[in-house]
Amino acid sequence: MISLAGRDIAHAWGKFVFTGLGLGLLLGVTLVMAGVYRGMVDDGKALLDNSSADLWVVQRDTLGPYAEPSSIPDDQDRALLAMPGVAEASNVTYLTMQVRQGGQDVRAMVVGIVPGEAWGAPGWPPALVAGRRLTRGHYEAMADVAAGFALGDTLRIRRNDYTVVGLTRRMVSSSGDPMVFIPLKDAQEAQFLKDNDAIVQNRRRTAANPSFNRPGVPGLQESVNASQSSSNAVNAVLVRLRPGADADAVADSIRRWKRLTVYTRAEMEEILVGKLIATSAKQIGMFLVILAVVSAAIVAFIIYTLTMDKIREIAVLKLIGTRNRTIASMILQQALALGVIGFAVGKISATFAAPLFPKYVLLMPQDSVAGFGAVLVICALASVIAIRMALRVDPAEAIGG
Repeated sequence: MISLAGRDIAHAWGKFVFTGLGLGLLLGVTLVMAGVYRGMVDDGKALLDNSSADLWVVQRDTLGPYAEPSSIPDDQDRALLAMPGVAEASNVTYLTMQVRQGGQDVRAMVVGIVPGEAWGAPGWPPALVAGRRLTRGHYEAMADVAAGFALGDTLRIRRNDYTVVGLTRRMVSSSGDPMVFIPLKDAQEAQFLKDNDAIVQNRRRTAANPSFNRPGVPGLQESVNASQSSSNAVNAVLVRLRPGADADAVADSIRRWKRLTVYTRAEMEEILVGKLIATSAKQIGMFLVILAVVSAAIVAFIIYTLTMDKIREIAVLKLIGTRNRTIASMILQQALALGVIGFAVGKISATFAAPLFPKYVLLMPQDSVAGFGAVLVICALASVIAIRMALRVDPAEAIGG
């Protein structure tokens, strides 16, 4: 049986190999799409792991700093430090934007952290691959190597320039954008403050408003102007708990007494993976189904074509007494061989193509195993049409009947 299938493949090797290559490219795209989803999930988990936090304290009734806008006063960290079970509390801001370096823009998540905090504090990168940490209160930055920046580069964020003093690795947002860390005050200004023209317009409105320009209340207008030109808000406070502290109990206490929304690690992971990535997962799943259908159609067509080309040979086999099981097995082996060739080509192409993608692509061994099994099943099912046609061949066709 194997010799019959092998001889038939060798007879039509050109059509067989080119079909295998085409099928392989489709399977390569399928594996890459699965890797894109795996990479998105891994980016989300890396974001949470690298934050070194046990709790995320955010604005009430919001989904947190990664999913929705959140704004809370920047003095909440001191209040949270007084809560039982809290070991550290750090203010952070997150802003996804275009960062300009030289003549190009790079999409990045700009993270505001407090310079001088202990290394490994919540919100800080766990390690650097080059350079040093932030020590000054303004105009220094640490950037992930995925952004393509080097030590000493000058970045433009809003209207200020920042010098890259440190480099990190795998510090990315849930969407895979590299992180750029700058001092908290600069990040607050970049995110919350208005530009100069807007500030001037607000001061004109304030001066024209009788409520803020009362003769008997000196300094009121100046105070209002000062509040409009400063920012005391952050997106979240990241909390690290004391050893042995119960995360759910501390979170409930903060919700009750501080009137803020608090998420544990498990809840934040559910938001990132279950809500933010869920839509992308559905789209990728639909795309994989379409690719599976197209692959099945290709295999069915080529096996059917190969079978049609050898109708007379099949009739001869039947005439000399070859059993239907042997003929069906020959066609099935050809379909499976086509699937093996296609999977090998797809796996190799996906492995070499994955590093070229701008987003992180994570190729998991279990996905390859599942993909290989799915390919064999699809090829076996696709051969059914050709097998049914072959079994209906009349042996009389071998002698022109």
